[in-house]
Amino acid sequence: MPAHIPDIIDLALAEDIGAGDISAKWFTLPASQACADIVAREPACLAGTQVAAEIFHRVDPTLQVEVKLPDGTALQKGDVVIRVQGTAASILTAERTTLNFIQRLSGVATIARAFVEAVRGTGAVILDTRKTTPGLRVLEKAAVAAGGARNHRIGLHDMFMVKDNHLAAGLDLENLQHMIAAARKANPGTRVELEADTLDQAKGFFRLQGLDVILLDNMSLEDMREAVRLCPEKVQLEASGGVNLQTVRQIAETGVHLISIGSMTHSAPAIDLALDFRPNPPQ
Repeated sequence: MPAHIPDIIDLALAEDIGAGDISAKWFTLPASQACADIVAREPACLAGTQVAAEIFHRVDPTLQVEVKLPDGTALQKGDVVIRVQGTAASILTAERTTLNFIQRLSGVATIARAFVEAVRGTGAVILDTRKTTPGLRVLEKAAVAAGGARNHRIGLHDMFMVKDNHLAAGLDLENLQHMIAAARKANPGTRVELEADTLDQAKGFFRLQGLDVILLDNMSLEDMREAVRLCPEKVQLEASGGVNLQTVRQIAETGVHLISIGSMTHSAPAIDLALDFRPNPPQ
């Protein structure tokens, strides 16, 4: 687990528990033991099990947590995802924060899986973006991967991506070529991507050396097909903008290599997962 995730868990627990869980304190028996399951209430793709287990342990290290199904599992209604045993008050205190994480991350994985299935057989690869919940990017990108899609760059530090606002400063093709060469020399192995807003702009980029990817931003299907026809063999084309489950198959069938989709993370719905106490808990 990345080093900053425990800090995020602590922050989430602190905002929920505050000075203490008064309901658990006053309305559970001090020695009461319990066994509870996190159960799927609807079909989904599972993600977030490890962070869920960590939350239980941070609330009470004596809790016994068993992850029943791994991330990436295609859940059916009624599937038991995690079983936790121990002090009833501790389980109750951890319940909401645990569900908040696993419901959110399973939502990301589920929509990622839907996009992957929608383009199956076309050869197009579904990518996420940086449109993530602040502080949760690593977890949300792991959820995207659990759903079968691929991660784009993690942040500003691991890939060159020259977007429209970079180009708005007046860079021409000659300047871009010099900058690409210098960037690649100083950072060998780091991918270089340029964003094109029009087909004519993409045609200009095709003349540059050292490019890995050209992003076709909000282009028509006709323009994407023409870009695919003209694209140099060593360059990949990435489609982005206005992609949804109704349009993604048509976009993939233009022949683009990659399709990046911000809605997988910024608009993913929470999955209905619940924590149910089991009868006859251990004593």
